[in-house]
Amino acid sequence: MSREGGEMFPIQRPEAQARPHEARARFRGGLAAPTSGWSAGYVQANLISVPKRYAVALRRFAVRNPRACPLLDVLGPGRFTTGLAEGADLRRDLPAYNVWSDGRLVSRRTDVVDLWGDDLVTLLLGCSFTFESVLARAGVPLRHLEQGRNVSMFRTNWKCLGSGKFRSRLVVSMRPIPEGLVGRAGALTMDLPRAHGAPVHVGRPAALGIRDLSRPDFGDPVELAPGDVPVFWACGVTLQEAVVAARIPFAITHEPGHMLITDRRIRHAVNAEVPMVF
Repeated sequence: MSREGGEMFPIQRPEAQARPHEARARFRGGLAAPTSGWSAGYVQANLISVPKRYAVALRRFAVRNPRACPLLDVLGPGRFTTGLAEGADLRRDLPAYNVWSDGRLVSRRTDVVDLWGDDLVTLLLGCSFTFESVLARAGVPLRHLEQGRNVSMFRTNWKCLGSGKFRSRLVVSMRPIPEGLVGRAGALTMDLPRAHGAPVHVGRPAALGIRDLSRPDFGDPVELAPGDVPVFWACGVTLQEAVVAARIPFAITHEPGHMLITDRRIRHAVNAEVPMVF
């Protein structure tokens, strides 16, 4: 039935200390919460499931746009388990899901067991939440966690490479970083390409086509502290946007900011083979 609705951070959040299987159990129990700050030191992943006939073109879109869509796993038709998370059920172990029909959001849910079909192929992509514990340990503040908010995400005017009917502009996540720590943040994240790698832009939001940082397209507005500059990383919601724009008949995605927490340590985000097509 659907229910609607490691390493440590210096910020001592109980969620940061939760083991991945403990976090997933809480989400399976119905907790719907953004996963930023959870299970520090472990890889988090975007999820998107589409009918098989669209999956090859969608995977090709991801491969052509690796900064936004770093593939971690591709699951064949009907599968809802992954080697990235032992015992996880991808139909109910994320905090929140979006259900799409012909490009329209038709439902937000905390499980999709009753909607899962034998024809669905699932892609798991890296997520920038993975590198947040690395930034925190290096003394880089995470303003969205300080403010108790989801990270801000924005559509940009930067075009991605298309594949078949899948087309999208780049989506980015934004974190306010003190100006003197921007170089450190960039160097640390550059070493994690499977978590989106280095920032794609620093400073002027207008260069990305973003007009107002207080009005994100996804997530929550996050306030800059004095001396902060906005820093933008590629975001896996880009793939969701490509699916929405293609208006395919059916798709399931994670709710932005509500990720799969895997059992893989951060080193898995340094490099990994791109999964072969199912």
